[in-house]
Amino acid sequence: MRIYTRSGDKGTTSLIYGERVKKSDIRVDAYGTCDEANSMIGIARSHLANETFETKDQVVEALHQVQTILFHVGAELATPKGKDVMWKLKKEHVEDLEKSIDQWDKSLEPLNNFILPSGHPSAASLHSARTIVRRAERTAVALDDELENELVVSYLNRLSDFLFVAARYVNLKTGGEELPLKTDV
Repeated sequence: MRIYTRSGDKGTTSLIYGERVKKSDIRVDAYGTCDEANSMIGIARSHLANETFETKDQVVEALHQVQTILFHVGAELATPKGKDVMWKLKKEHVEDLEKSIDQWDKSLEPLNNFILPSGHPSAASLHSARTIVRRAERTAVALDDELENELVVSYLNRLSDFLFVAARYVNLKTGGEELPLKTDV
């Protein structure tokens, strides 16, 4: 199978079920932004490859799970309204994020001020993924009544929280520095 089809050379792409839309369509923007976030999470995972800490496997597995679900969220966003979704996001997926957030947050120092994306390359990548997920969330919200599953917005909202806590947790476990926002500028 060839990678290129030439079918998008005139600025259109195909949604699931074959409907053609402009590549600038908000739906394409939404699932493309999920794909972008997924790639950044992959970068974060790759930065952990040579690290050793007690809960590393748990963190890497949680990120792998998130990448898989985020891929499926993109597929939901690529499915036109009224069509059957091949895989549907469930409430449990949001709850799984909350469990990880709560578990990791217990070991973190409470924040007294804002922190800047920094520290270990994996943590910095997770912070970057968080901002991309926030953009995906805003774009999904803009789909409004075109969005079949309201859990998509909930998942993306919780995912950005998960990525923030994951970044802090990775910094804690790898000795990465959390850089506080300067207040004297």
